[in-house]
This record gives sequence, C-alpha cells and structure tokens, in this order.
Amino acid sequence: MSNQPSNESNSLVSTETKITAVFVVLGVLSVLGTTAVTDTQWIHFAVLLGVGVIVPTLINEWRD
Repeated sequence: MSNQPSNESNSLVSTETKITAVFVVLGVLSVLGTTAVTDTQWIHFAVLLGVGVIVPTLINEWRD
C-alpha cells in the first residue's frame, strides 16, 4: 500500500507565491489609484515597490 501524500504537498502553488501574487495585484491597483491623485512617477514607483515587493517579502519572512 502506498501512503497518501500530505495536504501541503498536494498544493501546486505555495502559500508564499499566493501571498506575493495578491500583493502584486494590489500594488498595480494602488499605482492605478495614485495616478488619479498625482502624476509624480517616483510616487508610483514607490507604491508599486512597497506594496508589490516589500510588504509580501516581509509577510513571508515573518511567517517563516
């Protein structure tokens, strides 16, 4: 008889990837929202970098 793999190994996409994907989408939506407020490109870049990269990285590191 073969043992059934655990539920964690059944998932094709890891939790870290899901978290990152959600925050990338939120980052893009945030940039689109900031375009309604300002035309300054460095603010758009800072929002995208902060929400799309830094926040999910901190969350994933905290979870480990």
